[in-house]
Formats: sequence, structure tokens, C-alpha cells
Amino acid sequence: MTRFTLVVAGAIVAFAVGPSTVTAQDVQQDRKDVRQDTRDIRQDRRGLSQDNRDVHQDRRDVRRDTRDVRQDRRDITNDRRDLSQDSRELRQDVKSGNVDAAKAERADIQKDRRELAGDRKDLARDKQDRRADVKDLRQDTRDRNQGRRDLHHDVKDRRADRTDLQRDKVKQRGEK
Repeated sequence: MTRFTLVVAGAIVAFAVGPSTVTAQDVQQDRKDVRQDTRDIRQDRRGLSQDNRDVHQDRRDVRRDTRDVRQDRRDITNDRRDLSQDSRELRQDVKSGNVDAAKAERADIQKDRRELAGDRKDLARDKQDRRADVKDLRQDTRDRNQGRRDLHHDVKDRRADRTDLQRDKVKQRGEK
């Protein structure tokens, strides 16, 4: 009965451990896998650093464009105020019969209208720039998040490959 127990116990251990023939090629392949995973991790980290720089730059661009839009809106408000004031003064000059002053006010009104049109164009351009920068920010944020997922995946792969390498080394030592 004792021999039978030993044979059964040996069969169970052999079945649980699996094939015990670990070749040097298995260990070498595991080492290659770990080295490749390490290279992938380095590349992912460099890419993630670049993505972070891109996101920061895009945020600065959006802030700058938002500031420009606010400034353009202030300029438009000021131009409208100047235009209203010049129109009031023109009406007063026409009522009083001051022809030279009315002529000067008409010139001021034309100048204010040109400035208002220019500020409206600037506002439209700055809004367009801001939309483009927000779009870039969203895309760079997506890229950064994908880079983070890739890095996490590569770290997990390296951890698994290192575990396989250690397991194969232990099996190889056990065979000797």
C-alpha cells in the first residue's frame, strides 16, 4: 500500500506542476519578453510625457484665446459706446448749425465703424482659434489617456513575463 500511495502522490505532483521540461530557450524567450516590455514601458513614458506637455500647451492656448475673446468683446463695447457718443454729438452739431464740427463728427463715426468692424473680425477669428485649441486639447487628452492605458497594460505584461521567467528559472534549477 505504501508504494501505491507514493506512485499516486508522484502522479498528482507531476500533473499539478505540469511538464517539467523547461528548456534554456524558454528562459531566453522570457528574458526577451521582459526586455521588450521594458522598452515598451520606456517608450510609453516618453509618449506620456509628450502628451502631458501637449495638454499643458493646449490649456495655455485656450486661456490665451479666451482672454483675447474677452478683450475683443470689451473693444466692441467701447466702439459701440464711442459710436453712440459721436452720433449724439453729430445731432447736436447739426442742430446748432456747426457745419465744420458736424463734418468732423461724421469722420469720427466712420472711423468708429471701421474699428467696430475690425474688432468684430478679430472676435470671430479669436473664437475660431479657441474652438480649434479646445478641439486640440480634447484630442491630446484622449491621446494621453490612451498612453496611460498602454503604459498600464505594458507594466502588467512585464510583471507577468517576470513571473514566467522566475517560474521557468525555478523549474530549470529543479531539473538539474
